[in-house]
Amino acid sequence: MLDITPSDVLIVVDVQYDFLPGGSLAVAGGDEIVPLINTLAKRFINVIFTQDWHPADHISFASQHPGKNPFDLIDLPYGPQVLWPDHCVWNTHGAELSADLDIPHGQLMIRKGYNRQIDSYSGFQEADRETLTGLAGYLNERDVDKLYVVGLATDFCVGWTAIDAAAGGFDVAVIEDATRAIDNAGSLEKAWAEMQTAGVSRLQSKDILGKSVA
Repeated sequence: MLDITPSDVLIVVDVQYDFLPGGSLAVAGGDEIVPLINTLAKRFINVIFTQDWHPADHISFASQHPGKNPFDLIDLPYGPQVLWPDHCVWNTHGAELSADLDIPHGQLMIRKGYNRQIDSYSGFQEADRETLTGLAGYLNERDVDKLYVVGLATDFCVGWTAIDAAAGGFDVAVIEDATRAIDNAGSLEKAWAEMQTAGVSRLQSKDILGKSVA
């Protein structure tokens, strides 16, 4: 069983209503991981949240591109962009973090995707790969040890956050059973391959909790 130290950080990615059952971009089984994330969070002194936070006319929404449908692929100045159903529009219920999250000691919220012209999966930088969120600077100033990433969705925001963390020099692991995936057109297999190449570790909650998985 891994020893979680006071310098380790749990990053809880996008556990928001639009990604949970009934949401506009629901991830299958997304609600199932919430109790496990709550249990894991109790092992960490340091917890950070990310939150998708889009204007209603965000460029990644299929509704903004006549003739296009969700999950179509288009080219934008920063590269290929998957089009999504409208989701996590700021100041809507769908954008709120799940009320079932019970992590009162969470220290920081990183909002992403609020720039209309650029999508943002990663908690570290936007999809143009230039615009930074400031999370790396925060973590470096805190002199953290290892990052553990959980949440939604494995193949997009979790994966991109973990890969960018590794690229930033952090020791990072994804706790697989505390994530769920969209898995569109092989995206989950591709994400795990890219995470492995980037040096991201793949763990299960039992590696931290032992047999006391809730």
